[in-house]
Amino acid sequence: MPATTALRRTLAVIAALPLLTLAACGYGSEAKDDDTAKVAEGAEKIDGLDSVRIGYFGNITHATPLVANQKGFFQKALGATEAKYAVFNAGPSEIEALNSGSIDIGWIGPSPAINGYAKSDGKNLRIIGGSASGGVKLVVNPDKIKSLKDVKGKRIATPQLGNTQDVAFLNWIAEQGWKVDAQSGKGDVTVVRSDNKVTPDAYKSGSLDGAWVPEPTASKLVAEGGKVLLDESTLWPDEKFVITNIIVSQKFLKEHPKAVEAVLEASVDTNEWITAHPDEAKTAANAQLEKDSGKALSADVLDPAWESIKLTDDPLAATLDAQAEHAVKAGLLEKPDLNGIYDLTLLNKVLKAKGKPAVDDAGLGVE
Repeated sequence: MPATTALRRTLAVIAALPLLTLAACGYGSEAKDDDTAKVAEGAEKIDGLDSVRIGYFGNITHATPLVANQKGFFQKALGATEAKYAVFNAGPSEIEALNSGSIDIGWIGPSPAINGYAKSDGKNLRIIGGSASGGVKLVVNPDKIKSLKDVKGKRIATPQLGNTQDVAFLNWIAEQGWKVDAQSGKGDVTVVRSDNKVTPDAYKSGSLDGAWVPEPTASKLVAEGGKVLLDESTLWPDEKFVITNIIVSQKFLKEHPKAVEAVLEASVDTNEWITAHPDEAKTAANAQLEKDSGKALSADVLDPAWESIKLTDDPLAATLDAQAEHAVKAGLLEKPDLNGIYDLTLLNKVLKAKGKPAVDDAGLGVE
C-alpha cells in the first residue's frame, strides 16, 4: 500500500505531535509490565509458545482486558502458554511496542490504529476484533452553558491535538456551521488541548468552560459539578462507535494463529461474563486498575463511567472509517488507504462456534 508524498508528510507531522493518539488513555507514554500470570498445572502450550504478550491501557474503556487479566480468562484460554501483560498510557507507545515485538496483541483506540497502519504502509498491524463502544461526552459548566448553542464562544478542552475526541469535537463544531482553526484551536469556539489528568483541575479552577472527553474523565468532571450536555453516542447510527479495538502484529498473526484465536476466544468469553455479572465485573476492573496504576476509581466516578461503556465484539468498522474521514475533513490527515486494516477471520470463527452472528469489516478487510 504505497503512501503518497503528501501522506508521508502529513503522517510525519502526526507522529511528531503526536496526532491521532488515544488520549482517552493518555496519562503518559511508559508501559508497566505485569508478569504475575499463573499457568494451570498440566496445561499444554499453544503453538509452542512460552508466552503471549498482551498490551492494554489502565482505563475503564479497556474493561475487557482489565477483567480478563484480573479473572484469569486470558490465562485459561492460553493453557501453559503464559499470558504476560504490559500496561500503557498512550497510543504511540503501544504501537511502538507492537512494531518492536515487545507485545504481540493489544487493545487500543481507533486513531492510533489508523495512524500506525498508515505510517507502516499497511504492514505492521491488523485490527482483529472490537472491544468497546461509547464512553465519550461533552461535559460543561452549567452556569455558563445552558444549551448546545451556548458552546459558541466558550473554552472547551479536548485531550490532545488530533486525537480521537479532538477530531470528533472539531467535526461537531463544523456541523454547527462554526469555524475553528484546527491547529491553533482558535475560532468560534476555543479548543483547548489539555491532558486528561489535568483537565478536571483546570475545569475546577474556572479556566475551562467544559470538555469533550472520554471516561473516566467525563465522570470526574461531573463529580466536580459539571453537566453532561451531549453524549457522543447520540451522534452515531444505533448510538454505536468504536472506542477500543483489538490489534495484532501481522507477523504474530501469520506465525501463531492458534494463539491469536485463543486470545479472541477469551475476549468474547470475557464480554459475555461481564454482561452476565456487571457488578462483579466492575469490581474486578477497578481492582485491576488499582493494581496497574496504584489508584482505584471512586464510586461516584466509576459507576457512571462503567454505565456509559458498551462492550462489543464487533469492531464497528464503518465508524472507524468515518473517524478517519472526520480527521481528513478537519485538515489533520491526508486521506489514508485503510484497505486491509481488518482481518476478522479468526473472530468470526470464534463467533460461529459460539452460535453468534459474524461481524463485518466494512470493505476494509484483507483480500
